[in-house]
Amino acid sequence: MNTPSKRIQELGLVLPPAPPPAGLYKPVLVVENFLYVSGQGPMNTDGSLFTGRVGDNLNLEDGKRAARQVALTMLATITTHFGNIDRIKRLVKTLGMVNCTPDFSDQPLVINGYSELMAEVFGPDHGVGVRSAVGMMLPGQVAVEIEAMFELHT
Repeated sequence: MNTPSKRIQELGLVLPPAPPPAGLYKPVLVVENFLYVSGQGPMNTDGSLFTGRVGDNLNLEDGKRAARQVALTMLATITTHFGNIDRIKRLVKTLGMVNCTPDFSDQPLVINGYSELMAEVFGPDHGVGVRSAVGMMLPGQVAVEIEAMFELHT
């Protein structure tokens, strides 16, 4: 059986450093058998943030790459602040926020960058949960921010 940690290795994924909290909150929180992950931005492997506004200085593909980078950042945060990623049973819920212009309307396509990577890591069933994708202004001009909830193995 392929575990999420083995899939990360097989896919040759490089996780960025887990970002430190940017305010008064917990990066992750376990309640019963659920793991909640605070909003994550797209941290690059050099520790910088992927910034920009989709529909302005970023296009759809740039936004999708930023969302994929958020997935890597989230995996790094989980590993750093929670531990063994193989304790995750499935992705339950995703809230994807895209820093975009008012006339940009393809937020779901941007957030697919995150969702596709989660499906690769956790599998086509367990890596896909319910999801929302919205456009808004984001702190620090990050291109994408995503928060998620995961079910843990009991």
